[in-house]
Amino acid sequence: MVRSILIKPVITEKMTLLQEQKNQYAFEVDIKATKVDIKNAVQSKFNVKVESIRTVLSKGKRKSQFTKRGRYEGFRPNRKRAIVTLAKDNKIDLFETSA
Repeated sequence: MVRSILIKPVITEKMTLLQEQKNQYAFEVDIKATKVDIKNAVQSKFNVKVESIRTVLSKGKRKSQFTKRGRYEGFRPNRKRAIVTLAKDNKIDLFETSA
């Protein structure tokens, strides 16, 4: 079974600073993906050398919505983010911004 490991890049103000200062990039990844899976996916997709990976698992929040018919409750999905540190001379062009 083939599944997509990298879901989307995380582009925030904090991640932009980490990108410029420490050459770190963040991706939202599949919940079941391991660090080895993430490393192989990033290296094959972007042709870069990965030094280290940190993962953060965020539990989904409880949400409620009020309508004319009453109250609906549910949960946002769980998310997993991977912060990838690249080797010194490697860059990912997807994140480059022009000022």
